[in-house]
Amino acid sequence: MQLTWIDWAVVALYFLFNIGIGLYYKARAGKNLSEFFLSGRNVPWWLAGTSMVATTFAADTPLVVTGFVAKNGIAGNWVWWNLVASGMMTVFFFARLWRRAGVMTDIEFSEIRYSGKAAAFLRGFRALYLGIPINCIILGWVNLAMVKILMLILGVEKWQALVIVVGLIALTSFISTLSGLWGVLVTDVFQFVIKMAMVIALAVFAVQAVGGMGAMKTKLLAIDAARQAAGGQGSVLSFIPDLHSTWMPMITFLVYISMTWWASWYPGAEPGGGGYVAQRMFCAKDEKNSLLATLWFNIAHYAIRPWPWILVALASLILFPNLQDPETGYIRVMIAYLPPSLRGLMVAAFAAAYMSTIATQLNWGASYLVNDFYRRFLRKQESDRHYVAASQWATVLLTIISIVVTFYMTSIGDAWKWMLSIGAGTGAVLLLRWYWWRINAWSEVSAMIAALVVSVVLQAVVGLNGDNPNDFAWIMMITVAVTTAVWLTVTFATAPESEATLVAFYRRTRPALIGWRPVAALAPDVAPSGGMLFNLIDWLCGCVLIYGVLFGVGKLLLGEPGLGVGMLVIGLAAGAVIYWDLSRRGWSAVVD
Repeated sequence: MQLTWIDWAVVALYFLFNIGIGLYYKARAGKNLSEFFLSGRNVPWWLAGTSMVATTFAADTPLVVTGFVAKNGIAGNWVWWNLVASGMMTVFFFARLWRRAGVMTDIEFSEIRYSGKAAAFLRGFRALYLGIPINCIILGWVNLAMVKILMLILGVEKWQALVIVVGLIALTSFISTLSGLWGVLVTDVFQFVIKMAMVIALAVFAVQAVGGMGAMKTKLLAIDAARQAAGGQGSVLSFIPDLHSTWMPMITFLVYISMTWWASWYPGAEPGGGGYVAQRMFCAKDEKNSLLATLWFNIAHYAIRPWPWILVALASLILFPNLQDPETGYIRVMIAYLPPSLRGLMVAAFAAAYMSTIATQLNWGASYLVNDFYRRFLRKQESDRHYVAASQWATVLLTIISIVVTFYMTSIGDAWKWMLSIGAGTGAVLLLRWYWWRINAWSEVSAMIAALVVSVVLQAVVGLNGDNPNDFAWIMMITVAVTTAVWLTVTFATAPESEATLVAFYRRTRPALIGWRPVAALAPDVAPSGGMLFNLIDWLCGCVLIYGVLFGVGKLLLGEPGLGVGMLVIGLAAGAVIYWDLSRRGWSAVVD
């Protein structure tokens, strides 16, 4: 793709603006760890929520979505659309509880919910396990997406693209270490605006390139006919997968919609919230802002953002059929059909998508390493300035490891599926630890170990292949069943947490009375959270809201206005129910 000096000037201005934000927040971030990792717990909902959206809008996301659509049509997105239920559960059942916990990371939660050596081990183990290998795998696939983009845009080899990515990581790391979470949040908003504007623009030009929406539908139906003649099933334009297809048979679809969303740990969609999503809830001003931030994130993530990507992916099937790497179709459309006047902005948009995710992952990973391992176990009595410096060095360490991971990684989509499988079965513990007093530290430890061991054995020893839909379903079901049996057995075979620990946690977070009655009896002065039935109604309405808007917008774009308007009305009506209920009950939902 030809870039002029004007394009490079636009890209340079983008980087200068980001550096300026980092310098602006330097003094504030250097005060203490709370400012560096949580922005002093004073962030409004729109800023925290938009930052979550920007973080999940990485350079890899449009490429992966393009790959899903190229292989399996619009319905291929159910690989991640199924997680709507998990996101909405976090909003209505957990966001307020996380904010009340008052911790710096979701891993620190281990030592307010549990006690003793088991709790300390759990905190240290999760800090290292999630902070380094898991986080660096995520950083690796985000880096890989940027490498693919640069290879196509600049016409360079992988190692040359990786050198450029190293420079981008270094710049992002510099801004992150300089400005802490404040800089990450503010640059996220700026980057999100650029990204959304440019992906919408690209979708418009892509549809025009195939002759408009009507012509695109006609040509896609021809592709359907050719695939069906070759033994394929389902339609590219279908929103629901063909349950007789090889890529999404009935058993696999049922696993996605009935199990994966609650049973598997996955970054950004952890059952009950976790990782950088939890970090944004911690930094919110109060419980109301925590809930609203998470609600806005889920609406924007699932209902607003996908269609510009999907339209470009559909266009790429027509414009660049039979690509060996279908994920690159998105970039090829950009190179071939984006007007020269917008190329600099599009390069800046991809840089923004990349940097927003990298900045969050580095800040979040460093918080685990420093707050939950270094300060907790190695250097307990140092100054705030010392810990801020340690956080900056931890950021550099994660940067270096992620580059090595990127060099050896080949597929973004495969990494996504692998991450889902190794976390299978741990979700139930993460949900129930808030709502059942009997869960203890060994419950979590045993669940993590069992999930990892069973998943690896099924794939490496038994020979089940996570890329095969039927095998994936069996991996999930067996791993969830065995892991659940293991952690339940361990829970009842070990002693519950001490009475003092349970009462202190109950006073601090005020969980719902259900599941905590024995502990609540020891603290009769505490008003527990109520309204579990209405939380359930809000959760169901939240799912209807997301799917109604998502599918309604899709039908409108694809020329089915009647059905589209009907779905939008249903979705917005569900949103109105949520607004009415939260306004009526109050945002903390505490029984007086």
